[in-house]
Amino acid sequence: MHPNSVERLPFTLTESSVLAVIPARFRSTRLPGKILANIAGKPMIEHVYRRAAAASRVHAVIVATDDERIATAVRAFGGAALLTRADHVSGTDRIAEVVSALPCRAVVNVQGDEPLIESETIDAAIAPLLADTSVEMSTLSRPFQSLEEFKSPHVVKVVTNLEGDALYFSRSPIPHHRSEGLPAGARAHVGLYVYRRETLLKLAAPPAVPLEIEESLEQLRALALGVRIRVVETRHVGAGVDTPEDLERVRQTMLISTRT
Repeated sequence: MHPNSVERLPFTLTESSVLAVIPARFRSTRLPGKILANIAGKPMIEHVYRRAAAASRVHAVIVATDDERIATAVRAFGGAALLTRADHVSGTDRIAEVVSALPCRAVVNVQGDEPLIESETIDAAIAPLLADTSVEMSTLSRPFQSLEEFKSPHVVKVVTNLEGDALYFSRSPIPHHRSEGLPAGARAHVGLYVYRRETLLKLAAPPAVPLEIEESLEQLRALALGVRIRVVETRHVGAGVDTPEDLERVRQTMLISTRT
């Protein structure tokens, strides 16, 4: 990140601020350029940005990107964008580069391909860190919509302890179901994270751990390092855009919502 880039931010942060950061790269594997795809007359990143900014517990929003096209689009609608290095292997690492130069209390990792994320859902994820100083990190879970979804390796599962802290995340069906139907307590993971600033920087420092590599789930690095992750239950079903079909589905959903 350019050493003077933070001086261009249109807001001031303090050590008590909650900062939402949207990691955004242009070269998506399955749908290149999706972050700038037109949805209801606006680029996808603008929808995500405005929904994050509408969360009552968020003080400021920044898009962290390695592509000038994305930064230009964000600044065109009045948003804040910072350019980062291009060699980051994960969104968490990209966010950490930005946060390392800024003061804040907590950081929200908002996925740039979730244009339907609800502001209330973001607020719910932030709440545990504001209420309990021992909670280092939080995320979300939701009910499964079908048995097929529970069995799908494309949908991440999470199991928790009695306090609601994550025990494990997996692409495999957990907990194991010994009979037909969904097992009691089965929850799907929703990929939104909130970290304390120092926790985020700690997670970005070490190399990937074996479980993280095996499952291709970076949140397993946090569990392997002993980080406590509070899992907040929500009914929000994510609508991440990974394929042209996903994009068209989101476009139709927004078209319907603007008519009602």
